[in-house]
Order: sequence, then structure tokens, then C-alpha cells
Amino acid sequence: MLKSLVYDEKELIQVIDRIVERTFEMDHTWDWPAGVAFYGVCTAYKATKNEKYLLQLKEWVDEYIEYGLPPMSVNIVSMGHTLLTLYEETGEEKYLDLAIKKADYLIHDAPRFAEGVLQHTVGGGVSVFPEQAWIDTLFMAGYFLIRMGESLDNPEYTNDGLRQFHGHEKYLQDQKTNLYYHGWDNLQGNNMSSIFWARGNAWAAYTMAAVLGKIDVKEPSFMEINGSIRDQLSALIQLQSENGLWHTILTEPESYEETSGSAGIAAALVLRGANTPKTFKAAQKALDGLLKKVDERGTVLDVSTGTAVMNSAEGYRTTSKKRIEGWGQGLALAFFSHVLRQGKQTNA
Repeated sequence: MLKSLVYDEKELIQVIDRIVERTFEMDHTWDWPAGVAFYGVCTAYKATKNEKYLLQLKEWVDEYIEYGLPPMSVNIVSMGHTLLTLYEETGEEKYLDLAIKKADYLIHDAPRFAEGVLQHTVGGGVSVFPEQAWIDTLFMAGYFLIRMGESLDNPEYTNDGLRQFHGHEKYLQDQKTNLYYHGWDNLQGNNMSSIFWARGNAWAAYTMAAVLGKIDVKEPSFMEINGSIRDQLSALIQLQSENGLWHTILTEPESYEETSGSAGIAAALVLRGANTPKTFKAAQKALDGLLKKVDERGTVLDVSTGTAVMNSAEGYRTTSKKRIEGWGQGLALAFFSHVLRQGKQTNA
């Protein structure tokens, strides 16, 4: 980033702290909402170096390991992000061992279709969505595999993670708009309700921005992913609201503005550097708007609840946004933490 976003650093750190504390007040299960929430806490720790965050993560994870973990599924693997960070920060092998089990599940046991694209699975891995790809998988599994590949210098993990990015781009990125659909049904050969959903596009944009820093620029995958996110973000900037957020159906200004998707998209802009006048203005506008979406207790407001690939646009329009959600906390933390880190690097 050539130019730092404008914000009060002390205020931003206080906002991050409130969100972290509120996140630990929630009663999470070992599943994807916690996976995203605690990924956000991990980014907050890296940005602030507040040791309390790391200790809280350790306490929560250790207690759950002792309690007993649920069966594997693609979404449940998202907890591997926190395990990997805990290993990298503490050196404790138990976290790495469990993260490897999650990665190996994806490599050897998780259901797939077509060119090895991971099928969306939830709960205990029950196949209720046969041969369906959901964009969420890029965060829950694809990005995790690439993080594992980088950390352990394991090309098998890296290559399978890249396979997920290329497969999801093939089936989910619309060639006309460059936006990402929520899902693909391989048996029906279509994108189901064909909705350009804000949080879905956030999963794609954020993870692509994150993995580009982990891929050799001389590898063909780098340019393929770089082209995908470049064109996607260019389209997304045109759809940003006056409040700095994005609508839950991106192409419907009458649908409500949704905070988690907006935070993920904005985080992608920051990770990409926000190094043009257009992207800088969009990132600043998002920062100003998203700060207004955190209440005094640390709850991230106006986050849509868990959302399947709905049958119609109306399903997205009417999805509730009245409760605290782990993915809202986590994506907001990721955005604010990246802003803080980029600011420190720019001003160093």
C-alpha cells in the first residue's frame, strides 16, 4: 500500500479488542463458525501482539480437544486455521498433529467430483449436497491446504489447495460479470439459483488475496488467480454502496447491506495493497462504514445468518441479520487487523 488509510490507531485497537472479547463470550462448537471467528482472532493477535488473545485461543482449543472433537467434514476442517497458527506461535506439536489430520482428511477422504473439486460437506461429513461446490470451501479447505503446504513445505497440500481455487473459478466465476456465484450443481450442470452473494464473493476475494502471497510468481497458478481476483475486485468496486458496504445480493441495491461480506471484500482490497486511487477510495470508504457496524459491546451488526444456496433471490433478501455470528466477528477482525498491520508497515 503506497498510502495509508486514515484512521485513529488507538480507536482501531480498541475496536479489535471489543470484538475479540465478545467473540469469546459466544458458545462456539468445533465447526466452521468458530473456524472463521478464531481465524479472525488469530489475525488480531498477529496485528496487535496481544498475548491475551493467544492464551484465550489455547484455552478454548485445549478444552475442546480434551472434551472430544466431532467427525471430519470440509467445513469443520476450517478449525485447522487456528491449529496451524497456534503451532506456529507456540511450537506445540499437538496442534500441528491435529492440523495434519485435517489436511490429510481433505487429501484422502473428503468427497470430490469432476477434476478433484471438493464437495461441500457439513456436520459429520454427511453428503446432503451431492456433487455441489460452494464458494465457502475456498476458505474452509483450499486456503487452509495452501497455508499447510507453505508452513510444512509440502507440495501435495499446496497443489491440492490450488486445485480447489482453479476448480471453483471454473465452475463459479461468471465470465460476463467476473463475480462469483454461490454454488454449482455438477449433476444438474448449473449454478442453481445463480445468485451473486456478497459473503460468497468475500470468501473468494479474501482467500485469493491471501494465497497470492504464498505462491511463486513464476508458477502459472499465480497469474491465473491474480487475473481472477483482479477482475472480480474491479467489478465489486462498482457495486459498493454509498455507505461503503456491499448488498447481500451484490447486483440488487434494494437488498440489505451485509457486514460480513463487506468486511471480507474490504479485507481483500487491503491485502491486495489498495494501491490505485480507485481501490484506495473503496478501502477507505469500507473502513469508515464498517467501523459503524461494531457496537459498544463488540458485536458486529447486520451479519446474515448461515445461508445455504437458496432456492431463489427472495431467500437471500429475507435471510435474517439480527444475531451475532462467528463469521461476522471473524471477517471483521480480519479486515480491521489487516488495516492495522498495513498501516504500521506503511508508516514504518
